[in-house]
Amino acid sequence: MALTGRRPNVLVVLFDDVGFSDLGCYGSEIATPTIDRLASAGVRYSGFHTTAMCSTTRAALLTGRNHHNVGVGCLANFDSGLPGYRGKISREAGTLAELLDPHGYRCYLTGKWHVTPLTETGPTGPYDGWPLQRGFHRFYGFLDAETDQYAPELVHDNHHVDPPATFEQGYHLSADLAEKTVEFLRDHRFGVPDEPWLAWLAFGACHAPHQAPRQLIDHYEGVFAKGWDVTRQERLERQIALGLVPAGTELPPRNDRVQAWDDHSPDERRVFTRLQAAYAAMLDHADQQLAEVVAFLEETDQLDDTLVLVLSDNGASQEGGPSGFVNAMGPFNAQPEPIEAKLATLDAVGGPGSHANFPWGWAMAANTPLKRYKQNTHGGGIRDPLVVSWPSGIEAQGEIRHQFCHVVDIVPTILDVLGAEPPPEIGGVPQLPMDGATLRSTFDDPAAPAPKGVQYFEMFGHRGIWADGWKAVAYHPPGTPFEDDAWELYDLEHDFAENHDLASEQAGRLEALQAEWWRQAEDNKVLPLDDRFAERFAENAERHRAGRTHYELWAGLGHVPTDAAPDLRSRSYTITVEILEPGDGVLVAHGDQTSGYSLHVADGHLVHDLSVGGHHQVVRSDRPLPDGPCTVTFRMERGEPVRGRAPGTGTLSIDGAVCGRFETDRIFVVTISWSGLDVGRDRVSPVGDYSSPNAFTGRIRRVVFDLDDDQDLDHQAVAEAESARE
Repeated sequence: MALTGRRPNVLVVLFDDVGFSDLGCYGSEIATPTIDRLASAGVRYSGFHTTAMCSTTRAALLTGRNHHNVGVGCLANFDSGLPGYRGKISREAGTLAELLDPHGYRCYLTGKWHVTPLTETGPTGPYDGWPLQRGFHRFYGFLDAETDQYAPELVHDNHHVDPPATFEQGYHLSADLAEKTVEFLRDHRFGVPDEPWLAWLAFGACHAPHQAPRQLIDHYEGVFAKGWDVTRQERLERQIALGLVPAGTELPPRNDRVQAWDDHSPDERRVFTRLQAAYAAMLDHADQQLAEVVAFLEETDQLDDTLVLVLSDNGASQEGGPSGFVNAMGPFNAQPEPIEAKLATLDAVGGPGSHANFPWGWAMAANTPLKRYKQNTHGGGIRDPLVVSWPSGIEAQGEIRHQFCHVVDIVPTILDVLGAEPPPEIGGVPQLPMDGATLRSTFDDPAAPAPKGVQYFEMFGHRGIWADGWKAVAYHPPGTPFEDDAWELYDLEHDFAENHDLASEQAGRLEALQAEWWRQAEDNKVLPLDDRFAERFAENAERHRAGRTHYELWAGLGHVPTDAAPDLRSRSYTITVEILEPGDGVLVAHGDQTSGYSLHVADGHLVHDLSVGGHHQVVRSDRPLPDGPCTVTFRMERGEPVRGRAPGTGTLSIDGAVCGRFETDRIFVVTISWSGLDVGRDRVSPVGDYSSPNAFTGRIRRVVFDLDDDQDLDHQAVAEAESARE
């Protein structure tokens, strides 16, 4: 159906890993005045639910269908081959951009995508799952689950690009994304001022690494010195006062293995406070950047007729573990980061040399008053903030809506507002029906019924189902039989925080909800249930690499993302560089300041820097390179792991003659870096002790990687690192 009459613009603002209580208008101490202002001019929802993970929520948010139903049942990081777990949105599920394009909407996306398998994000694609091939007209952002905020892995439309500035020049990704959003809208205003637009702004905030301006971090350190127990209680009191949470709601017990704040040592509390301060500063800083977008809309008289939706993709993350990280890249490679090490590097938190994440206690506080975290199907994983503002279309201002709703309801709501029906087919492909239902009736009617009566949940074997105010939920310990899971039952109409398990009192109701869950699972491609997380990553890696052990990277090659780069983890390998003309600078580098490796020339000498979690192991040739053409190599011989050590022997050679050697007990065992690889330079955030890009001043012919067939990965550790990356 063609659209007629006045057609509002649409702005979707998607935050990452922000908990239910983290916005000011949801009870937080964190300053979010831009979002609060939007909430005061519209409505916010206390019953909005997501899918517990980033990729999965994005798939549902983009399509209006359940995430398993469109092929993104788990992560975009792998393709298991099963219909519900391909890691890529199926062609049977058109994205919102594809739905709006026939109606004259220009569609712009800035920020995180993460619904394409990461093995398809390299310089040769395939591109069919990238934003421009799924309906968006412009894209500027990153395809992966996370990225460094000061040296991001950026894609502009269909090609990888460098960030436009550096940390030293004041660069931060949140500001860049907001500026690019305004740029797209400014261009739109010039080119097609009478046509409507969809702008999709997906911040990296507040996914790890938590990075923000130091002065903001310093400010929040004072705010959160009170600890997570006091923070939880104060947030709940504000939520009750705001009317978000019913009076009488009590905090659940602390999540498993979270200690009382006062039971931690002064050193631990100091570290944990700084880590939380970085998280809070990152959110505050992102809100400041959103203010620039809102200001542009206001200045151009577009704000009143723009439907703005602000939401998070899942609850706050448990991926920081019990003690958090200053630089997670070390622990991800089996290098412990005890409190003493955290204290020694505490000043780095939030800066370009950190990969910070906060501990469980602060994630628990972020999800106040809900149980558990991201990845789980209890409230802390799936209940999230949602703000809807549309001044010319919503009479209610500053009100709260308590209806149950789900991320699949967003696309049907937008289509309803625009008066558009989803097409029966796109590009000749018949389309799946919408799984969501419109929320529009709830905009101005607090008594409007919930848009639908049932919604299932599943993530990593954790299961849940909501039906007419009741919720059944099961936490699934990995590796245990699914039939042993203990199902809980909650009356959410009277038990917001899931405190009172009624499973034994209402066994019949629970049994009916369980049966309905299985029906929903069958209909939505959830089955078979599979919690073999490590094995699925191993199978996917083997299928993608197909035993490949030889890579040729010719001079001038563009940036290569980590998942498309040679895999040097836990194996022996040789890097060979053919130099045509001598010079100084980087020959090949993979990673950034937090972790990676660099083979470069300094003052005429060959140097290799192996940085595992920021711990540098440097070997320098005992002689300079010759004046003419030469071939240099770095050889790593993997040793056998002993009592947690990951030994190896690194050797430098010039024209076949050994010129340097070192022994190490730290090689890459789980991950190299989530920043990618470059030939002839080190892009933005340097691996080694030099300034980026440190481009090679001579001339390289090619870089060759030869990988030995002795890789011995701990696939469980890989799976844990990959889920943290998500």
